[in-house]
Amino acid sequence: MKTKGTKYFIFLITLIAALGGFLFGFDMAVVSGIIEPLKLQYGLSAAQEGLFVSCALLGCIVGVGFSGYLSDKIGRKKVLAISAVLFLISAIGFAFSEAYPILILFRVLAGMGVGVASNVSPLYISEVAPSHKRGQLVVFYQLAITIGILAAYISNLFLQRYASSHAGMGNGLLHWLFVENVWRGMFLVGVIPAAAFCLLLMIVPESPRWLVQYGKNEEALGILTKINGAETAQLELNSIKEMASQKSGGYKELLRLPLRKLLTLAMVLTALSQFSGINGVIFYGPTILKSAGIVTSDALFYQVILGSANMLFTFIAIFKVDSWGRRPLYLIGSLCAAFALALTGFCFLMNITGWFMLFSIILFLLFFAFSLGPLKFVISTEIFPTHIRGTALSMCIMTMWVSDWVVNLLFPMLRDGLGIAATFFIFSFFCILSFVYAKKKLFETKGKSLEEIEKAWNLDLKAEKKAMETKVVH
Repeated sequence: MKTKGTKYFIFLITLIAALGGFLFGFDMAVVSGIIEPLKLQYGLSAAQEGLFVSCALLGCIVGVGFSGYLSDKIGRKKVLAISAVLFLISAIGFAFSEAYPILILFRVLAGMGVGVASNVSPLYISEVAPSHKRGQLVVFYQLAITIGILAAYISNLFLQRYASSHAGMGNGLLHWLFVENVWRGMFLVGVIPAAAFCLLLMIVPESPRWLVQYGKNEEALGILTKINGAETAQLELNSIKEMASQKSGGYKELLRLPLRKLLTLAMVLTALSQFSGINGVIFYGPTILKSAGIVTSDALFYQVILGSANMLFTFIAIFKVDSWGRRPLYLIGSLCAAFALALTGFCFLMNITGWFMLFSIILFLLFFAFSLGPLKFVISTEIFPTHIRGTALSMCIMTMWVSDWVVNLLFPMLRDGLGIAATFFIFSFFCILSFVYAKKKLFETKGKSLEEIEKAWNLDLKAEKKAMETKVVH
């Protein structure tokens, strides 16, 4: 039987690991407040604007590329610490660099931190979470992302208004950072959560499943006891040890059945989720709101409204993912998100602006926040076996960042070329594709331990091999 102490321990380490999600959200969303002043200061074209925003996503791809393999080799906790240091260095470096190429360099470093956190944070949470709470706790990571996005919006709004009210007043370093070049101060704020993440990781234990994979059973048992209580810790350890006898075959193993099917499922769902255009809405929020008839001076304020909606609606997934299940939430959310995006496109097409336009965007955030947003992390972190989970998840998360890079690189050109209405219709189409694919391929995993899911796939593989052998005989 669990004690309050075990529940508090699980909650504490989940919150600390989820700080990686907070930094992910903050770092990605803070860009929205600096695009316009940066365009003016450096004279950026639409293509250069897209490159500046998307260069961080290239860093994400690099970060994901090494974090999966590294987390399987040296442990989840150490790789999380690497991401925290990358966040800290990039926030300071970007704030104090003036040459445009150096700004790009620090944005790439920030992207690497985001890429590492986006891979290892949900992976770590899924491996320490009890099976009946795993979906809920992994969604906390998505909640942390939305809180980070909202924090960036609020910080940007506050600093923008501070700079406006203190223009021409004072001098010195702080005046240069937070008034003359307020966009630098917007990035510098990220030092606070990055430093907190570095410090708090000291009290986080290593993943028990990773420890068992490397023969550290006593240490794993101690952590499992804190998580699940003494009565069930030994039973869970035995189950983990049973499934941990395999050794990682690396990327080649992922190309063999049944892992190839799992990898295809996770990667397709992840890509389609990002092609819904969510990061286009986040990164280019002020530009979209300006097009929606909201004056430029109020754009950051209305973006705070969008960030608040995105955060609040994520609670639907937290409360329902382990009771309703992954599949129903995904199907309902993807279909309704398609409708909301089509409605937004229709508003732009018919020049229906103002509050109704804002409502249609908030409606999209509602459906995305409890389905396409969090469930790609939940699904990707629980369907792969422990010995290759880090490597497999890194490929899924890399798919996410490549998709994001494409969306954010092309968004300004689609907006200026095809028009913003057509751009939203394209996003809606991808949500429909996501619904169709999930309806055909997505299976339910709620309430099952990671080892039970792995056993089920091993049984499916044996049945498939037997069917193939019977077919050959006949």
